[in-house]
Amino acid sequence: MPLPLVQISDPEFTSFLGFPTVTDLEKLEAEFAILGIPFGVPYDMRGAASGASEGPQAVRKRSARFGRFLDHYDFDLGGEFLAGRSVRIVDCGDVPADPRNLAGNAGRAVAAVRRVVERGAVPIVLGGNDSIPALALQAFEGRGPIHVLQIDAHIDFREEIDGIREGYSSPMRRASEMPWVGRIVHVGLRGVGSARFADVADSQKLGNALITAREVREIGVEGVLQEFPRGARIYIAIDCDGLDPSVMPGTSCPMPGGLSFYEAAGLIQGLVHRGQVVGIDFAEFFPALDIQGITALAITRLITIFIGTMVREGTGGVH
Repeated sequence: MPLPLVQISDPEFTSFLGFPTVTDLEKLEAEFAILGIPFGVPYDMRGAASGASEGPQAVRKRSARFGRFLDHYDFDLGGEFLAGRSVRIVDCGDVPADPRNLAGNAGRAVAAVRRVVERGAVPIVLGGNDSIPALALQAFEGRGPIHVLQIDAHIDFREEIDGIREGYSSPMRRASEMPWVGRIVHVGLRGVGSARFADVADSQKLGNALITAREVREIGVEGVLQEFPRGARIYIAIDCDGLDPSVMPGTSCPMPGGLSFYEAAGLIQGLVHRGQVVGIDFAEFFPALDIQGITALAITRLITIFIGTMVREGTGGVH
């Protein structure tokens, strides 16, 4: 029997901020849809269910205590969460996976995001490892050009690793090959990772921007925003290691000197003001490595700021 596109399999499931759940995507009617994709494309069977697969539900559980405060004053938004407007926000559960069919899992993830987009909702994707952004971007075929903000310590531009081209070291390379994806702006780069000299050169040759975390401090958020044309359609991909470990410690590759919380929030809000943000994802959150739920809380707050800013801007189907 084929697996559904999405489901709620955890008996202790807690929806994000207590929003209603909708698992029949054919009946989805919302402006924003939370979608968990716990399982991406692994490099080996040990990675098929990595610690990051626990990320979506950990974020939901951490968000639960804040659901009752949504009508309180939010100092990051200058008012209540939804500014008194009627906005439909739902949690669609998670894309299920079959360990015997890794390609099928990836295809199901793409299909789920595509259905959310077709139904007119903005997907807010909770990963999962960092192969997730390329899967989500596949769902926007025919809806370009879409520019990409990648917040990450690494550019994720490897051609392949051990013959696997869709793993977590390659999502931006795969995205760059999609005709509907425009320019990629890599932000938060620092330290050393999987990138070789050729990977950096290849991204630069395509006209992408590579902005280190140190450069963000020098040019500021506004300097980064200038890399995006006004009115552009934009997708935001956030790897937890793109932020400083003081903000998101729960990741497998923490590196000092990452973006601050308000630099990340400023980029999200700035892009909402500057263009049309069509989707956002968070990846590489390992709850077992988190400290007092700080990473899950930071993700929760960034999503709240994202939705609240979209509502105020009147974008994403919100009027």
